[in-house]
Amino acid sequence: MNAPTFDITRRTFLAGTGALVVSFTIPLEASAQEGEVPTAPKPPAKLQGSLADTPSLDAWIRIDADGKITVFTGKAELGQGTKTSLRQIAAEELEVAPREIHLITADTAITPNEGYTAGSQTIQNSGTAIRYAAAQVRQILIAQASGKLGVPADQLKAENGKVIAPNGASVGYGELVSEQMLHIEADPNTKIKSPDSYHAIGKPFARVDIPGKVTGGEAYVQDMRPEGMVHARVVRPPSYSAKLVELDETKIKTMPGVIAIVRDGDFLAVVAEQEFQAVKAMRAMTAIAKWQEQAVLPDQEQIPAWLEANVREVGTVTSVGADTAAGVKTLSAQFTRAYQMHGSIGPSAAVAVFKDDALTVWTHTQGVYPDRKAIAQMVGMPEDKVRCIHTEGSGCYGHNGADDAAADAALIATTLPGRPVRVQWMRDQEHLWEPYGPAMLTRANATLDEKGTIVNWHYDLWSNNHGTRPGSAGSLIAGRLMAKHFPPDAAKLQISPLGNGDRNAIPLYDVPNQRVNWHFLADMPLRVSALRGLGAYCNVFSIESFMDELAEAAGADPVEFRLRHMKDPRARKVIEVTADKFDWNNDPLPAGKGRGFAFAKYKNHAAYLAIALEAEVDAETGIIQISHVVSAVDCGEAVAPDAIVNQTEGGILQSMSWTLYEAVHFNNTRITSPDWSAYPILRFSAVPDSIEVHVVDNPGQPYLGVAEAAQGPTGGAIANAFKHATGKRLYDLPYTRERVKTTLGA
Repeated sequence: MNAPTFDITRRTFLAGTGALVVSFTIPLEASAQEGEVPTAPKPPAKLQGSLADTPSLDAWIRIDADGKITVFTGKAELGQGTKTSLRQIAAEELEVAPREIHLITADTAITPNEGYTAGSQTIQNSGTAIRYAAAQVRQILIAQASGKLGVPADQLKAENGKVIAPNGASVGYGELVSEQMLHIEADPNTKIKSPDSYHAIGKPFARVDIPGKVTGGEAYVQDMRPEGMVHARVVRPPSYSAKLVELDETKIKTMPGVIAIVRDGDFLAVVAEQEFQAVKAMRAMTAIAKWQEQAVLPDQEQIPAWLEANVREVGTVTSVGADTAAGVKTLSAQFTRAYQMHGSIGPSAAVAVFKDDALTVWTHTQGVYPDRKAIAQMVGMPEDKVRCIHTEGSGCYGHNGADDAAADAALIATTLPGRPVRVQWMRDQEHLWEPYGPAMLTRANATLDEKGTIVNWHYDLWSNNHGTRPGSAGSLIAGRLMAKHFPPDAAKLQISPLGNGDRNAIPLYDVPNQRVNWHFLADMPLRVSALRGLGAYCNVFSIESFMDELAEAAGADPVEFRLRHMKDPRARKVIEVTADKFDWNNDPLPAGKGRGFAFAKYKNHAAYLAIALEAEVDAETGIIQISHVVSAVDCGEAVAPDAIVNQTEGGILQSMSWTLYEAVHFNNTRITSPDWSAYPILRFSAVPDSIEVHVVDNPGQPYLGVAEAAQGPTGGAIANAFKHATGKRLYDLPYTRERVKTTLGA
């Protein structure tokens, strides 16, 4: 992969032969005749999606004099199909084929600042912004063509990069561009196309990012090989608290190909001309370095008790109705989740170059602007001298090692001006140093009345902040290890509609009296951050497991019981579609087989998703085999149905892996899960025989994020299928073979 030029900026990019990004807004006062009193203006309409933060149209759309269309997004392609879906959205409103759209993704020198690509918000926020911006640009082009062709605008149509009159006369988009770039804000009253006229949205298009990935092409930051590049490897301490006490660099400096040794406090790295030379030098340095360690980690088996004992404050997530309600039956349950890792198949990597007092970093971070801020602070440079360019990485979804690898490369590059530096982590470094998904403890308590209706609901969760992304330099491993030692950012309890550890802790079900509390921990013994879904996975697993317990106590079918407590028509529909397509029934199954059902609306304001599955439990081996899965998902208007299916299937498989296998292990000093044998994940042999995903489309409705909707419901459905198959419930994640055998007394 060839690295792009180092000196490109948004100003130089936009300085071309002409570009059109204009709108015309006539102030109310200017439209009034002399002597007239203008009518009081209406409150301004709100800009849509990410336009609210970046309202300038030229931040989103560019049309060159040759007709080339460029679309900008601050979001990154992480494997979810963004590069294809956003092209479809822009192409729809600009009336061109998606292949005509040149899309530029997250780059601090060129694209809007859309924060992190996270929370399933790319289509919801960036897609919405691009759609309304593109629609406004189309309308401007038609207005300008009206003057050029002498035809009223309402008689013109845009088609295939041209504006066409009824008599066949046409003018190309490129012919309509202004000679000078105009910086104009978006109009919130812009009208978008109706679903009955779509030619791109909702249609199947081949993903543009797939060919390079499936053919071994240059697809990832790991594949980059700019001219003059050197290879670096870092040497990590053996544990979080370890301090470097001795290092004899003499032998390392004389090894073949070694260019430099970078030592800054407890940060160590070696740079060599060739990759394997760097690996050999790293291994030699690892063997020579002497560290002082401390036993500071708690007992892994006592993490739930540790969580309870280390609460800093308690936040109220919701408090509705009375604190208690009379009923005939009250149930309680406790659930736990182990620390879990991202387990990226490709270890983290980055490329950086320090040239002409400017630093450029190619990184698979999910937030180029926040990463730039943290890196700039770490290396002591102004932010405008640091550029971060998103380049896909082979393994993502959540805060894995991408930001840290970028920081490693940046720090090393500043010691070797002019030479691009490629940092590639080793497998054990990825497993031992990435930020993990936090361990959690939850407790549910609910009361049923004589009709089997839930009248009271109490839910408590113990967790820390699930997001420690940059942030400051203290959120980066390199920043913490440097002699300057940037401390981690202080954790704060923040309850918001987006949710964090409390994400999806409020059930969508209709319960008149609810209390949900977050028992917040400021610090965790292991490094933690955002793992796909944040707290939603454990919270939905807990809630949906408990809903089945309540259904059983009420003598009700699990699906009927959920519908009994659900008024939202869209939620009811995905539940009903899933049950229908799965052929949900109460017919007896062979011994050891069970059905499970679960539902959630992600974050309670994103995609609706229900899932039903069949599982077989072998009590002798402890193996749980999922055979058949059916899911229905409603994410509003379906831009790319194939991508929705792909994301949902992937989420189901990832959640299966979390639920059945994954747990980080540690002793009182070190993490002890350095590889796949110590941290097993789902294998091909465990993939279900069939997974059906049914997209419940809602044309014309707002986009709802879908990428993380399946995680929680899948875990809940597996839990409920296990209970149905065995008569016993497992309350602790993951459902390992050892835990299954112990529960079943095998």
